[in-house]
Amino acid sequence: MLGDSISAAYGLDAGQGWVRLLEQKLKARGAPHRVVNASVTGETTAGGLARLPGLLERHKPSVVLVELGGNDGLRALPVKAMRANLERIIELTRNAGAQPAMFEMRIPDNYGPAYTEAFARVFTEISRDRNVPMVPIGRMHFVTDPKSFQEDGIHPGPVAQPQILDAAWPTLEPLLQR
Repeated sequence: MLGDSISAAYGLDAGQGWVRLLEQKLKARGAPHRVVNASVTGETTAGGLARLPGLLERHKPSVVLVELGGNDGLRALPVKAMRANLERIIELTRNAGAQPAMFEMRIPDNYGPAYTEAFARVFTEISRDRNVPMVPIGRMHFVTDPKSFQEDGIHPGPVAQPQILDAAWPTLEPLLQR
């Protein structure tokens, strides 16, 4: 798992995060998979890209789920650079013999329609053009419920964590069965 605060369980107890819930789900099913959560609060696509080669070498994953881009958007970093970083992450992952998958990310509308739309398009286009399985934002029903978030209104709270796993599972399950 290569992600930011959403996957690092920012503001939550260690066992409450959705990645930990994924690990528990796999263990309960007797799956042989080991989950490595290499998520870092505040991570951007550039930071994830910089850390990825060492992570691939150290852990030799079969699947790399990428949940990055949100902090790029919140910092209004250039969409073109974010796209290049995500494409390079996918390339490095595949070159290491692993299957990439990614989360679709969105940012608040207050960044203006041009930036917000360009940001959202990156994920759809990469998924389509690079044939990368994607967890669509539409599966994450908690995003419209303010009670699903911590007091900061940004980070998903405990109630949202199982929902994130439920949203990711249909994308992950077929990859883990290979």
